Amino acid sequence: MNKIEQITLEDDFVKMVQQYERVIYKVCSFYVSDIFSMEDLYQETVLNLWKGYPKFRKECLCSTWIYRIALNTCISGMRRENKHRQNVPLSTANEIAFEPDNMEDKLKELYHLIYQLKRLERAVILLYLEEKSYQEIADITGLSVCNVATKLKRIKEKLKIMSNQ
Repeated sequence: MNKIEQITLEDDFVKMVQQYERVIYKVCSFYVSDIFSMEDLYQETVLNLWKGYPKFRKECLCSTWIYRIALNTCISGMRRENKHRQNVPLSTANEIAFEPDNMEDKLKELYHLIYQLKRLERAVILLYLEEKSYQEIADITGLSVCNVATKLKRIKEKLKIMSNQ
């Protein structure tokens, strides 16, 4: 790759990251912990995007590819974290949940409940809330469309039960 091609690649990458910055932050916000700060997760995700960018064949939507890399980065980080620790106090989870100041109370409660879900459940419901189709969710998570539908139904039921407690 010559210098001009490298500069073009870098420029395209920077534009893509800027365009999808909110998506990356949103995914990372669901996986923030006392070990992985928002900045660490964001930086690791962008690094993984950069590593994979030259090989990105554009066979799927750019947003689908970004979601997949971001989710895989965050979930892999959590797996590493779980190997090194035994539990996280619920009070810590309450403090680190991502809750923008302008959210209404009900939405804050929903995000608080979502934060308590398992990793894959969080990923599926996050994509659903982003109004991704079942097919897009399947493409990003590697699940079948049927499995996505089943998981979403169960997650919604679980959230309903959790909200009534």
